[in-house]
Amino acid sequence: MHFYRPPRPIAAMTFDLDDTLYDNYPVIARTTKESHAALQAHHPALKDYSVEQYQQVRQRLLLAEPEIYHDVSEWRRRAVEQSMLDVGLAPVQAADGSREVMSVFAEWRSKITISDENHATLAALAERIPLVAITNGNAEPHLFGLDKYFQFILRAGPDGRAKPYQDMYHCAAERLNLAPEHILHVGDDLTTDVAGAVRCGMQACWINLRGGNLMHIDDARLLPTLEISQLASLTALL
Repeated sequence: MHFYRPPRPIAAMTFDLDDTLYDNYPVIARTTKESHAALQAHHPALKDYSVEQYQQVRQRLLLAEPEIYHDVSEWRRRAVEQSMLDVGLAPVQAADGSREVMSVFAEWRSKITISDENHATLAALAERIPLVAITNGNAEPHLFGLDKYFQFILRAGPDGRAKPYQDMYHCAAERLNLAPEHILHVGDDLTTDVAGAVRCGMQACWINLRGGNLMHIDDARLLPTLEISQLASLTALL
């Protein structure tokens, strides 16, 4: 544990999910593979549809509608729907098909295993202070046993713009009825988590799980309050 700023009393903690409480890389790799297979299997016209073609559609949508990236699930569904339209499916077929493919995506997206140590840490913290999840992603914590630790879960799209925008940070503080300075946000990303939380007035904890050096990382825009290398270290703060 290393402090970069003087800590203030902590009355609540907010947590990023992906790559903070579990390794998201294999989850996304497997989910992408399975959902793209579902897209290809949906109609003969999509049999040879490539990942590159799908990514091009995503980029087209983003260029046309920059705000769509705040809701990654809707962005993905729209990209699937447009892919189906591009190969000649009727609008009703494409709309129904996109929902079918997204159901496959959702099934695999939340096949996540949480370590016993992280379960124990979150349980111990939740006995002492309120915990909240703030995510830009689309994993469903109730499907992998994390929801029981959180007072509520905020998700980019339905609950505001994606981090590092301050919408969800402010929402968390308001719902907790706490001043931001008494909330510690914990996350792995130096831009969306650390810079976003600090600019909102929260304290920020960078969880450095890959042995990075804060002084040699390009996106280290603002110093966190502290840095840890394992979640269990947080129990020492209370």
